[in-house]
Amino acid sequence: MTDLFAFDALGLLFGFTFYYPLFMSYLWMCGGLFYYFHYERRDPAFDQPAPLPSYPGVSVLVPCHNEAANIRDTVAALRAIDYPEYEILLIDDGSTDETPQILEALAGEDMRIRVIHLARNQGKAVGLNTAAAVARFDFFLCIDGDSIVDPHCLRWMMRHLLSGPRVGAVTGNPRIRTRSTLLGRIQVGEFSSIIGLIKRAQRTYGKVFTVSGVMVCLRRAALHHAGYWNPEALTEDIDISWRLQMRHWDVRFEPNALCWILMPETFKGLWRQRLRWAMGGTQVLFSQHGVFGKWRHRRMIPVYLEYFASVLWAYSMAGVIALFLLGQVLPLPEPLQISTLLPGWAGLVIGTTCLMQFGVSMFLDSRYERGLGRYYYWMIWYPLAFWFLSVFTTLVAIPKVILRGSRRARWKSPDRGLQP
Repeated sequence: MTDLFAFDALGLLFGFTFYYPLFMSYLWMCGGLFYYFHYERRDPAFDQPAPLPSYPGVSVLVPCHNEAANIRDTVAALRAIDYPEYEILLIDDGSTDETPQILEALAGEDMRIRVIHLARNQGKAVGLNTAAAVARFDFFLCIDGDSIVDPHCLRWMMRHLLSGPRVGAVTGNPRIRTRSTLLGRIQVGEFSSIIGLIKRAQRTYGKVFTVSGVMVCLRRAALHHAGYWNPEALTEDIDISWRLQMRHWDVRFEPNALCWILMPETFKGLWRQRLRWAMGGTQVLFSQHGVFGKWRHRRMIPVYLEYFASVLWAYSMAGVIALFLLGQVLPLPEPLQISTLLPGWAGLVIGTTCLMQFGVSMFLDSRYERGLGRYYYWMIWYPLAFWFLSVFTTLVAIPKVILRGSRRARWKSPDRGLQP
């Protein structure tokens, strides 16, 4: 009886670790293709946005911490935005490099630029809240201090915010700039497949898990209703996405709103980034479990369960790995023995599905970025490298969030990749 129970439990464990990524992959592909054929393909070319019914002013909020190497390029792109009226608020959040001096010099070159100095590192959320309090306009474009936006981004994003009073936020389409290493090239496909495709699929069934913090346009009234940004949130973009949608504000995805970003190209930098993302998602699992208690929150349940299942999958994979390692040093009952972690037939099926998913996502994004196909064959490494990274960051994230308690999230200078 014990052996039979162990066999059933192990079968369930293996079944979940195998079928979960397959199910989600086909769900995302179907949802992404539906979004494309139902909404996306009707749009004109991305560089020709249609005229808007009106052009309300927009405040561009740029929180900065030690961005001396990148902020000039970021501001140059912002000054080139094709939109009638906007201001640029540069927030220096206790930088210890030359960022404050550079920001002041940039403000002297353009009357649309204002600088806000915070005496010490308060965190991105505090910087954004401070800028929102002094912003002139009722719509905010929030970007990171190392991002380069497309000149037409505001026209594309504002069309959603002007389409109805319940649209609270519009997230853009981040693209990778750092591509000099294998990690960088893999992330080119990852951002199409794991970011763009999933957002399309989630919009198909109503809600998105998170806006992209590197580029999001928000309505002041929605932010005020949600209580603005939470200083204790490790990922302020995930947190504000949930608080907006739990208050019935609509969050949209605009693939034409392009933003070029820097990403880590070292394992250390990638680990730090993905651990922070995992901890931010874990904070949502702990804080937003009330989605099950009220019928009016029912449309948030699919995205909550989607992330919960991904956490469960990470722990299931960890269980498989632990059984394999334990079996190398101890004799285990036959039903619990795992002879190898090398992919066999199951790995072939998962690898083929993974390549299909990347193929679909790159097809959808090919109208916004030419030459994506040359990165396609690098994607075969994605499950091996990034799935294990996801497993271990998730394992570490949950106890860290529990032990962390309520503390303000502060800046830590990230890995920005290998740049010329």
